[in-house]
Amino acid sequence: MTVGTGCQMRVEKVPDVKFCLVFRCEAVSVPVMRRVLGDTLRGLGVDEESVYDILLAATEACTNVLRHGGRDVEDYAVVTSLGPVGCQVEVADKGAGSALSDLALSDSGFAGSKSHEMPEAYDPVIARLPESGRGLAVMRACVDTVTLDSSPGNGTVVRLRKHIRWADDAPLRHYRAAS
Repeated sequence: MTVGTGCQMRVEKVPDVKFCLVFRCEAVSVPVMRRVLGDTLRGLGVDEESVYDILLAATEACTNVLRHGGRDVEDYAVVTSLGPVGCQVEVADKGAGSALSDLALSDSGFAGSKSHEMPEAYDPVIARLPESGRGLAVMRACVDTVTLDSSPGNGTVVRLRKHIRWADDAPLRHYRAAS
C-alpha cells in the first residue's frame, strides 16, 4: 500500500483493520494522533496496557519526524494494521533520511542495508547519543519490534510491532468469531 507521503507498507497477512492518518508537520499533530489512534484501538477492544505502550512508542516516532525530518517535510503518515494477535504502526516521512540510522547501524554491525531491526545490542550505541537519541530506546522498551528504514533523500519509516491483548468484549474479537 502506498500512502500520500510515499511510504510503502508490507504486511505478511491481510490485517483485520487497517487505517492511515496523514498529518501536517506541526506540533499539534502529535496529541491529535494520540487521541485518534488511542480511541480507535480502545474502541476495537485492545486492552489499555497494550494501547498505552503503542501510543508511547508512536508518540516518540512522530516526535522524531518533527525534530529530525527536515524543513522540506510537509506531512507524515501513521499507518496502523491490527490483527488477531498484533498491531503494527508505521510512521513515515519523505524527509532527508536519518543520520542517526547511519551512526547506529555502522556501530552495531548492520551497515549496508536500508532496513534494520533494532537488536538488544543496540543499547550501547543509544547510550552514547545525545539525549534526543533516546527515543529509539523508549520505542524498543514499549513494543516487541522496532524497524528503521531510512535512506538519504527517501525519508524514514519507523515500524513498530507489538503483540496485543484484547478485552473480553472486544468488537473485533466478536467479528472474527462470526466470520
